[in-house]
Amino acid sequence: MTASTAPSALRQDRQQFEDLDALLARQRAAFRANPMPSAAERRQWLQALRELLRKEQEAIIRAISADFGNRSADETRLAELMPSLQGIHYASRRLGKWMKPSRRSVGLAFQPASAKVVYQPLGVVGVIVPWNYPLFLAIGPLTAALAAGNRVMIKMSESTPRTSQLLKDLLGRIFPEDLVAVVLGEADVGAAFSRLPFDHLLFTGATSIGKHVMRAAADNLTPVTLELGGKSPAIVSADVPLKDAAERIAFGKTLNAGQTCVAPDYVLVPKDRVEDFVTAFRQAVRRFYPTLADNPDYTAIINERQFERLNGYLRDAESKGARILPLFEENPQGRRLPLAVLLDVSDDMQVMQEEIFGPLLPIVPYERLEDAFAYVNDRPRPLALYFFGYDKAEQQRVLYETHAGGVCINDTLMHVAQEDLPFGGIGPSGMGQYHGHEGFLTFSKAKAVFVKQRFNAAALIYPPYGKALQKLVYRLFVH
Repeated sequence: MTASTAPSALRQDRQQFEDLDALLARQRAAFRANPMPSAAERRQWLQALRELLRKEQEAIIRAISADFGNRSADETRLAELMPSLQGIHYASRRLGKWMKPSRRSVGLAFQPASAKVVYQPLGVVGVIVPWNYPLFLAIGPLTAALAAGNRVMIKMSESTPRTSQLLKDLLGRIFPEDLVAVVLGEADVGAAFSRLPFDHLLFTGATSIGKHVMRAAADNLTPVTLELGGKSPAIVSADVPLKDAAERIAFGKTLNAGQTCVAPDYVLVPKDRVEDFVTAFRQAVRRFYPTLADNPDYTAIINERQFERLNGYLRDAESKGARILPLFEENPQGRRLPLAVLLDVSDDMQVMQEEIFGPLLPIVPYERLEDAFAYVNDRPRPLALYFFGYDKAEQQRVLYETHAGGVCINDTLMHVAQEDLPFGGIGPSGMGQYHGHEGFLTFSKAKAVFVKQRFNAAALIYPPYGKALQKLVYRLFVH
């Protein structure tokens, strides 16, 4: 920010800060005027969103790339536009079924009566979007919240100013501000946003920031969904073909230059397979990216602060005895950080303590599969876990002997793109879930409804107590 633009930016932030309460009030008023939007209305909202993304995809690709200093256009299509469009389509097709009240049984002692669950919109939903996938991580929650019939306020990241402004302009074309509003501004605006008394707040981002968001939401008893991160491990088995494992791990690690919350953070490899795995991994990466300089497929690190953070991890690891194996000889201009493998890592290194969120891959050797499980279970529960091995008994052991928000067997990342699977963390990697039906449920109140008509059999157990019929009821239903 230059000296000439700083006052203007500060005035804009101050205005945003002052307007947040008024914006929330307008959305609340609009929700009260239409507290149960019809399926047709919700489909109309979703269809308008889908058509907008299809029409404006090239502008979106350009804006995201400009914010990153180079983001692969194909990565934006594959990891942002495609899942956003598929998610909207999936919700639109199933919306009527999701909205239908669910019939529930009534116990014999309470007959005659009926019971059902009605899925009611919560009201106004707040969404805080990170910088790494600024489109998908805005549109995914927006889709679920609109499908559930809510109003939505979205706080975009200050680290992606072009994309944030573009999305504000685009959504403003198709939605009134009392239905969908995009909020811009720096970290102070984000902090104020998290303190608003939303009916639900979804935050995606770092665990450290998630703690502040949850603390702010607690003052209003606002329920939260936290999509955090952590150190997602990949476990390579003793007999899986290394080419298969290395290629799939390489894709998960290099997509968006590793700036993905479910990217493989480190790899557990049998001790006697480490060198062969490194060779196979290097070959896979070099097939994907024969060169880095001027390669439009290789995404840059988002900004100088993140670039320096990653280089700091490398310096810290090397000073503490790690072997750094760069996979490229070249050192390209700008913020394209060459992917590197780290060997001989230890727990006192920053790279093994913090979520990496970049193209650095530590390798941790293990003796037995039980040792790999113990290594994972001794650490905070991760957002994702990846296992590579074709033995089905070992696959079952991974599922039952470890905890993670989600698991891929013989793949990376792809569980996030399955709309019929819930997405969410566990413990330090998050709480709550969304995507698909789970997203609809997250942003709905499952309201229990018990219905009686004229005849009231329950009157038989009203006071005064001790009557013969009451004793009969006890014999039938208590003893």
